[in-house]
Amino acid sequence: MNNIPRLPFADWIDEGVDWLVDKFGTVFDGISEFLKGIVEGLVTGMDFVPSILLAIIFAAIAYLLSTRGIALFTLIGLLFIDYLGYWYPMLQMLALVLASVAIALIIGIPLGILGSQSPTAKRIINPILDLMQTMPAFVYLLPAIFFFNIGVVPGVVASVIFSMPPTIRLTMLGIEQVPEDLIEATEAFGSKTSQRLLKVQIPLAKSTIMAGVNQSIMLSLSMVVIASMVGAPGLGEEVYRSVTQLKTGKGFETGLSIVIVAIILDRITQYAGTRKRKTAK
Repeated sequence: MNNIPRLPFADWIDEGVDWLVDKFGTVFDGISEFLKGIVEGLVTGMDFVPSILLAIIFAAIAYLLSTRGIALFTLIGLLFIDYLGYWYPMLQMLALVLASVAIALIIGIPLGILGSQSPTAKRIINPILDLMQTMPAFVYLLPAIFFFNIGVVPGVVASVIFSMPPTIRLTMLGIEQVPEDLIEATEAFGSKTSQRLLKVQIPLAKSTIMAGVNQSIMLSLSMVVIASMVGAPGLGEEVYRSVTQLKTGKGFETGLSIVIVAIILDRITQYAGTRKRKTAK
């Protein structure tokens, strides 16, 4: 058995990464600066607003998209995080999540639409999604570190990769589940493919697509602690520091803060997806 030659797969990967960094280093630097600017801009913009006023704004958004109960929980939860002293780390985490989810949706929804309209594209996309969803979360940090060093940018990149599959899958599923008789009716009236897609299929698939958005947000939030290991700031960094320094109380505080933000985002996106409004209660 020892005489069997070893396949130098790892060496090939290292050589490929080195070649990419050498040839496209300026491109990766530009992407890094762009993503860093987005996250820092979001943090600066939110931090410019007084914490109480920003909590009220978020509560108002929750009220418009969901129910009074969720709006009240949003206000109390955010003020609780502020009084614990984790307001700025929460803003850093929220900016990372918003940036990564926005990029995941910009890429994921069109890919989902493409997969729903083209069987060939679907056959290509599905195995890639299977690979992405079975890969351990820590593995996503490796290419991010190779191409973007450490800091907030690899955290965003890893979160985008990790959170994108649900958006793609549920966009495809939602469009494919539109009743065939409705599609035939639109074809009978002479509608084009783009008209049928934009005016019938996507609106009817909205709740399923929003479920994908919800899952992407939750997966992105689950990456914040892992991303902190490569220098991503926010509540995840505070949790990681608490673990390494064996500070149980601080770890519980920061973990609870992440849970509060997760519940707020989860409830709002769920109600938005099912079209429940403030009149629901």
